[in-house]
Amino acid sequence: MNNIIESAHPTRYWHLLEDSRVQCDLCPRYCKLKEGQRGLCYVRANRQNKLVLTTYGRSSGFCIDPIEKKPLNHFLPGTPVFSFGTAGCNLACKFCQNWDISKSREIHTLADQASPQTIARAAEQLKCRSVAYTYNDPVIFHEYAIDVAHACREKGIRSVAVSAGYVCAEPRIEFYQYMDAANIDLKSFNEDFYYHLTGGHLQPVLDTLKYIKHETQVWLEITTLLIPGHNDTDDELNRLTQWIREELGADVPLHFSAFHPDWKMLDVPPTPAQTLTRARDIALKNGLHYVYTGNVHDKSGGSTYCHQCGQLLIGRDWYVLSEWNLDTHGKCNHCGSPCAGVFEEQPGNWGAKRQPVYLNHFHTEP
Repeated sequence: MNNIIESAHPTRYWHLLEDSRVQCDLCPRYCKLKEGQRGLCYVRANRQNKLVLTTYGRSSGFCIDPIEKKPLNHFLPGTPVFSFGTAGCNLACKFCQNWDISKSREIHTLADQASPQTIARAAEQLKCRSVAYTYNDPVIFHEYAIDVAHACREKGIRSVAVSAGYVCAEPRIEFYQYMDAANIDLKSFNEDFYYHLTGGHLQPVLDTLKYIKHETQVWLEITTLLIPGHNDTDDELNRLTQWIREELGADVPLHFSAFHPDWKMLDVPPTPAQTLTRARDIALKNGLHYVYTGNVHDKSGGSTYCHQCGQLLIGRDWYVLSEWNLDTHGKCNHCGSPCAGVFEEQPGNWGAKRQPVYLNHFHTEP
């Protein structure tokens, strides 16, 4: 694939400065680029005094995952999701768990080419209920993600954004018009953490969370990766979960995920399972209805319970659904209380399978 020519797809969110540099207005980094320069994300570049996306139509790979892996526990449980990403990222997290993709500076790692229509057709033929923009942040391939989502919507396939939520207000409005569900990384509830460990800021992420919850119909879940010694104190967990309860509401699911040493934080130990359990207990005490532990084998912490009567509603063993106690209207079959989410009469049965997809035979138009 080394003969692939880098794309130069037009973008919308930028303006020309008086000194002939181009300022990117997609995310709060506001990169100011001379001719030929790329932003921190590496995939948006100044070409002839215009900002272009260099990875449009190219992916680091395609795979069918369980929707629970995104993680989304309240959006079409048990169904397969067609997942893909590109390369690069607009944050610089020292603890990145997908650094080989998000920190990639090698354009030829993008081995798979696919138009939005090809992706939609592949997802449809493979019987995926949704497409996920994941592995790296869809903020930086904004135009490509929107075009894919539009093609998918025409076929009744839903779109899922897995994002850090670091995006400016105007592009955020456009982007979430095309999304049906999102999992947003709330990496910490501390500005110093964001500044020193991600190269970003906390407030734009909080703004994104409030926008999605209150201004859109997008189903929202949140993930916080707990890193020992950095964002796992009782004080921070109390402030984070109280903010979610007060600003977003008790029904927004929260996933506490286990860190493993990676990228530039190899000296930090893995997150103990008891830290995740402690965080979950704090969140439940602060009034959140649906709190989960991730990246560990914890059937109780991965399952969904009725917030009224305590009945087990959806049992999960890793990514496999083991019990289903919702009625056909998404209510607890014991007390009748509704469970927040996007459910169908019956769950899917995809299980824990992870199936790579090669798009060669999907490229031909029907």
